[in-house]
Amino acid sequence: MEELLGYFLGMLTLVFAVASIIAGIFTAYFGSGKSRMVGMILVLIGLIVFFVFLCGAGLLNFIPSLDFAGTVVNGIVAIIGAIIGALVALGIFLLAIMKV
Repeated sequence: MEELLGYFLGMLTLVFAVASIIAGIFTAYFGSGKSRMVGMILVLIGLIVFFVFLCGAGLLNFIPSLDFAGTVVNGIVAIIGAIIGALVALGIFLLAIMKV
């Protein structure tokens, strides 16, 4: 159970950080006025969470109590497997629709 919690927290922090940084850059670039400030705050929050993830993954040693080691590799393999499965299912679906 502890290993699953480690995977969950590791992937949660990684995906949150990346999504927050991308959304923040998008908002800061295309926004105007207050929305640009919100975009910069999103980027800052994303960078902080990414720093926490790097500490937990063992790449930085500032927070020794976190342990997400191996999460990146397992998470990426799981995501690639899910994408390939979804693409195969989509391909079969489109093939069935096109033939009918």
